[in-house]
Amino acid sequence: MADTHDDTLLGRVSPQRFQRLTGQAEISCWTAPAARGRGICPAAVDAATAWTFGEIGLVRVELLHFTANPASCRVAGKAGYAVEGTRHRAMRHLDGWHDTRLHARVR
Repeated sequence: MADTHDDTLLGRVSPQRFQRLTGQAEISCWTAPAARGRGICPAAVDAATAWTFGEIGLVRVELLHFTANPASCRVAGKAGYAVEGTRHRAMRHLDGWHDTRLHARVR
């Protein structure tokens, strides 16, 4: 994501882990501190999700985030992703294992 006026980096949205056989993918995102709270990331996640459904033909996209990150939870909700549950000790980071919240959107 970049500012249309001066090309300043605002963040990144990335569909990944495509599974064509099952019609699924995962989406990840982050927002630069100066761009937070402006609705940029939810709009970009929504657009990337629509692309995976329309252009790629997928039927399900998942978004996971650390449970200790409420901002990512808000992004997922604003982008139309429903909470499906918590995955305990699902991701390892530099400081150890973390629980993640699983959100999904289906076509």
